[in-house]
Amino acid sequence: MSLFSRFRRPVAERVARTALIPPGIRVYAIGDIHGRDDLFADLLDKIEADHASRSPAKSVLILLGDLVDRGPNSREVVERAMASRDRFDEVRCLIGNHEECFLEALTGDVQRVRYFSRIGGDATIRSYWRDEDSYNEASYEDVAEKLPQIVPQSHTDFLRSGEDMIRLGGYVFVHAGVRPGISLDDQRKKDLRWIREEFLASDDDFGAIVVHGHSISKAVEIKDNRIGIDTGAYCYDTLTAICLESDRRMILQSYC
Repeated sequence: MSLFSRFRRPVAERVARTALIPPGIRVYAIGDIHGRDDLFADLLDKIEADHASRSPAKSVLILLGDLVDRGPNSREVVERAMASRDRFDEVRCLIGNHEECFLEALTGDVQRVRYFSRIGGDATIRSYWRDEDSYNEASYEDVAEKLPQIVPQSHTDFLRSGEDMIRLGGYVFVHAGVRPGISLDDQRKKDLRWIREEFLASDDDFGAIVVHGHSISKAVEIKDNRIGIDTGAYCYDTLTAICLESDRRMILQSYC
């Protein structure tokens, strides 16, 4: 049986209570990919087919960050994300905490390379290094010197161009979440990329429904104030997208 011969059926469409997407726009947001280019490639195909099956609308693809690390093909994921700009009317990408650490490692700072390697960046470095033997023999100093040379400038520029927050209609898209009790306009970059427990446990009205990744759950989490779509691509083999149009929602997934 091939890798993608079995797929979960899309979750039935449901009506959102308050959030709306502006007329004429169809949004597809994808959760944390973490180097799983196999799942990413298939999910993009499913999204494209879903969009083609519906009435005409502007297609907006939003990547919620953490494209890289942990999974084996971070380089390919970044390449595919860049190429997706030819497949959708608009592509927007958030900077996740793993992109933040990757970009810091590209400064040549040995300590930042050490930290990046410990949180899953070792897989990303290997995907760019392309020589297992020499990488296994390399010191952190060697990696700090060589990594900026082997990561294409186009990849660095693409990741650096990422956003921290995207607002669209009654939704706000962030990587990790928002700080309860703080207005959306006053959120800190650190929270948008790193927050976890305080956000997940809150039942506050954030001023918009927050669509986020960062915190893994085996199933999509749909709450009154947030929707979590990080379903653990690197550990549970499931990559999730949510389609938002007007007051409708639908879940698309690829898994193996």
